[in-house]
Amino acid sequence: MSSEHFVIGIDTGGTYTDAVVLDRRTGRVQACAKAPTTAHDPALAIGRALADVLAASGAEPGRIGRVTVSTTLATNALVEDKGAEVGLFVIGHDKRLHVPAADSRFIPGGHKARGVEVEPLGMEFLLKGISAMRGHVDAYAVCALLAFDDPTHELVAAKAIELTDPKPVFCSHQASSLPGIEERASTAVLNARLLPVMQDFLQSIARSMQRLGLSCPVRIVRGDGKSMDLDQALRNSSSTVASGPAATALFGADAAAGDTAVIVDVGGTTTDITLIRDGRPVIREEGMTIGAWRTHVQAVEMYTVGLGGDSVAQVSNGLISLGPARVVPLSQAGLHLDGAPLDAVENPADWLGTDMRGQCVHLAPGAVPGDDPILLRLAERGPATPWQLRRDIGMAESSLEKAIARLQAARRVVSCGFTPTDALHVLGRLSLGNAEASLRGAKVLAELCGMAPEEFCLRVLEKAEGTIAATILEALSTREVGPALARFMGQTGHSPLLDISIRLKARIIGIGAAAPFLLPAVAERLGTEVVFPDHYEVGNALGAAVMDSINAEA
Repeated sequence: MSSEHFVIGIDTGGTYTDAVVLDRRTGRVQACAKAPTTAHDPALAIGRALADVLAASGAEPGRIGRVTVSTTLATNALVEDKGAEVGLFVIGHDKRLHVPAADSRFIPGGHKARGVEVEPLGMEFLLKGISAMRGHVDAYAVCALLAFDDPTHELVAAKAIELTDPKPVFCSHQASSLPGIEERASTAVLNARLLPVMQDFLQSIARSMQRLGLSCPVRIVRGDGKSMDLDQALRNSSSTVASGPAATALFGADAAAGDTAVIVDVGGTTTDITLIRDGRPVIREEGMTIGAWRTHVQAVEMYTVGLGGDSVAQVSNGLISLGPARVVPLSQAGLHLDGAPLDAVENPADWLGTDMRGQCVHLAPGAVPGDDPILLRLAERGPATPWQLRRDIGMAESSLEKAIARLQAARRVVSCGFTPTDALHVLGRLSLGNAEASLRGAKVLAELCGMAPEEFCLRVLEKAEGTIAATILEALSTREVGPALARFMGQTGHSPLLDISIRLKARIIGIGAAAPFLLPAVAERLGTEVVFPDHYEVGNALGAAVMDSINAEA
């Protein structure tokens, strides 16, 4: 059989990295594999998933025609504030721009319509700016007025930077052909920021494949549902920011078989919602907003809520809250802490409680405390709740929360707590870890609410289901009729005159290991049905694998 018939699709999620081997000729999935995501180095998990799926399929490495990767690397890097410090030069526009740059300078120049120069490029200003930024930035971005029509000044500026301070440079015309200087500047800066992160990632993928004897081409899923090779991914890294939701949409398009559908991917950290209309992913042509910045990065239309299988469930004044913080479920702590002290997790009654006692913070394996007071406290005295850390360190609650979030983003601490995943273990619906640890946690929190552990777990799941249903309803009503109805729908229970109900006409297609336990109730609330196609638990990896065949049908 020709090697062109076999492809591998990979998806790196927040909890697991999935891989599938697909026979493109028959559409049959030969094998699937899951490996815990290695957040500090995603390529390690990719290498393990590749090795496992090759072994499970029995396919020789030489018979694989392509590997396609859907990655959350760019998204995570921006959320965690990683990547290069970027110096931005804006040519021909002297108004302040809201862009994610470490430093920015205005340079005279730019063009009018049809390539007419506004004024000559201010080389003296440019060279002074480079001199001021040298040693303080890791990369440069250049955005000139109407560069999408005539990029001459961007090209000249990039050459001057290359000759003066040879660091990576990204120009706005490389990624955007649309007007809107702030959006083009943000797009250029984000690409420059992601250059070193993407370079390390792509090099490590290449090494992993080499070790396994894989010499086939590698493609990266773009946010608009298409793909690019490794060189293109390096030159236009921001295009991968919505790579995961794009793979979700591609799987949904394949499963929808020409219909209109709502694709709901229940992950560990978030639930992502994408749309399929007439069998095709819906693309946001005008560009997506990444964090606080408007860009010209085209991507699938998507809606995200900070709720997933690993969202922390907490109790305050007898009320249950869920998310948006992600923690390691009690049932999974032994897999994630990798040899760290587990007493606090095995005995949640010793620490678990209301408010700031809702999670336990551990020093991450291999983390060096340095002079950080939180890390020093954890290294000297072991795991602690935020309440204990505040008591021992004397840090204000708001400052402590931000500090813990920063350390979590840097993978220097790991937080554990009770989650919907634990609720599923207690109810006997899921068996992926230590159900006894989940039950111990449920007993503590249930007693605080005055109910039995099983009832508490059902309430946690009901809250998750309600949040997902409300997000779908708000997203679609905003899209179809505007935000006014969406706001009203959230308040209809309080109206003495109106009682409005809305039924979702499109069916839901579920993705993710936790999806069958949450989405049937969501579909019932919305008056529709939910389906779980074959291999839904590795749907994003399969979406990456089938990407080229879906795009070929367009």
